[in-house]
Amino acid sequence: MNHYPNLFSPIQIGKTTVKNRIFMPPLSTNLADQGYVTDALTEHYSNRAKGGVGLIITEVTTVEPVYTYLPGDMSIYDDSYIPGWKKLVDAVHRYDTKILSQLFHPAYMAFPIPGTPQLIAPSNVGPYYAKSAPRPVTIEELQTIIRQFGEAAYRFKQAGGDGVEIQAAHAHGLLGGFLTPLYNKRTDAYGGDINGRLRLTLEVIAEIRRMCGEDFIIDVRISGDEYSDGGLTLNDMVYVSRQLEAAGVDFIHVSGGNTIKRGSSMPAPGTSAAPHARAAEEIRKHLHIPVSTVARINEPWIAEELIANGKTDICMIGRPNLCDSEFANKAFAGKIDDIRPCIGCGRCLTGIMFGKPISCTVNPSVQSDKIEPAQVKKKVLVIGGGPAGMEAAYIAKMRGHEVVLCEKSGELGGLLRLAAVPVGKQELCKVIKFMARRLENAGVEIRKNCEVTPEMAETEFQGYEILCTSGSKAKEIEAFQCFKQTMTADGILSGRAFPGRKVVILGGGSVGCETADYLAPLVNDWFPANRDVTVIEMTDTLMAGEGGAAKSVLTQRLLKKGVKIELRSTVTKVDETAITYSKNGKEHVIDDADTLVFAVGYTPVPVACPGAHVLGDCNKTGNLKEAVAAAYEFAKNL
Repeated sequence: MNHYPNLFSPIQIGKTTVKNRIFMPPLSTNLADQGYVTDALTEHYSNRAKGGVGLIITEVTTVEPVYTYLPGDMSIYDDSYIPGWKKLVDAVHRYDTKILSQLFHPAYMAFPIPGTPQLIAPSNVGPYYAKSAPRPVTIEELQTIIRQFGEAAYRFKQAGGDGVEIQAAHAHGLLGGFLTPLYNKRTDAYGGDINGRLRLTLEVIAEIRRMCGEDFIIDVRISGDEYSDGGLTLNDMVYVSRQLEAAGVDFIHVSGGNTIKRGSSMPAPGTSAAPHARAAEEIRKHLHIPVSTVARINEPWIAEELIANGKTDICMIGRPNLCDSEFANKAFAGKIDDIRPCIGCGRCLTGIMFGKPISCTVNPSVQSDKIEPAQVKKKVLVIGGGPAGMEAAYIAKMRGHEVVLCEKSGELGGLLRLAAVPVGKQELCKVIKFMARRLENAGVEIRKNCEVTPEMAETEFQGYEILCTSGSKAKEIEAFQCFKQTMTADGILSGRAFPGRKVVILGGGSVGCETADYLAPLVNDWFPANRDVTVIEMTDTLMAGEGGAAKSVLTQRLLKKGVKIELRSTVTKVDETAITYSKNGKEHVIDDADTLVFAVGYTPVPVACPGAHVLGDCNKTGNLKEAVAAAYEFAKNL
């Protein structure tokens, strides 16, 4: 039975019929080898095709050899790449899935590999993070680049590919840069008004069509609105989309935002679903070709509603297909609770800029979903029902071991239950629910309210391989506990402790900032009942080690809510009524606070069973991704 009739209805793209409306947008993997297709890349994409995706758009594929976007990205700038692409295309076609390559010139966003010449751009305007100004590309160079786009598309056609996507969104890369007034300050034929800025993209489309024919799909990815002063507006992009349709484009991929305004193109976790659907809906009204939308379409019902309600023709579903390669098949079968939930954290891409392959917080096997049976079957005891314990227990069971999981509390989830409490973190609840259900379905014996003692390990569980994942506990600073009311951030988030109205939080890491966000008023209107929250942090930044949209949005929210943030500040003295801290060589005293909150890290819980394997936070405190990955790696080799 088809549970989502709109989502799983076929759609005509140019002269090609695609089996459903779930398309996978481009997401960098860093799995290529000097631009060439690898076995890992073929497996990555074929797994998503096997999982039921209707059409896949590959990651960035560079069209010329001088500028590299990321060291592990793909290329197709000469004929030597064709055999690898053919292998990949054939693997995807085996499952009746269509495949496009996203053609791209990184221009001013190229990776600074030693020996790279000065970066090129529409004008001498570079991105905000540039270390030096790019030079304006010449018209003669543009003619060469246009030809390179056409030749790259033709090579992909020779490899059996169904078409290409032209990336012109997000003020990103050469074409996106030419289109946006934020970067294009030219006064020649390729600048000035919107027609000049669009000209390069139209000439690229014409060249690809000339070389590849009418039966070859061409789509263009655009920002339907850049949501930025001085940037492209929705009105601009309705006009642009009409010109693209007139140029023979087969569908429009409507994204939004840009690389300048953090969180606009890659939305933060906890933000609204399908943030670019409004732009897609408006653009769709003015076209006769299909339109897609993208971003935070993490559940099948959202995609079904968007299509059924006329917001879009196609849903680009990227990170959820990374998180669970069987997303589409499970949705079609109505097995919604079996879909591994994408939490939108963005950690899949955080290592990309450092040369690491794509990864996933919730799915440590994102690159390959094979679980090999154990050669020797064992009895396994897992102590602790947090995310590391649940992952280790499940993988061990799938490999054929007999598994018992013991959790001393009455609920599974561990510290993840607390992590789900702050604003925007509710999707973590889905992870706990999914992991617990998976254990039950696999037949893992789960014992709640069961604390394993050394005596139990030596008697009832004698002969078991013991994995300890008992987690960590929040640190407290004993010298500062003399203040009239102290508590940990975990105490607040768990409901075990309740703060007053004038709160000082010691520690500006993720936990401290999320707790401040949780306590601060939703509206900074000086209402008498509002809490007054101050965060004191020793370093010169909040949430050190974190980055991307999540950090940006949380920081903006703290500032908007009126949370006071004291960086480069060290608490030097605490007594019953006052908190003294030093900043820039000056001493400051807070003498009207009623609560001091510790958010100063965690310490591993001592292991009760000698000889046990130690995993997760009780081995080394870290984030959810690190805990789950460590448990997975250990269990798959147990």
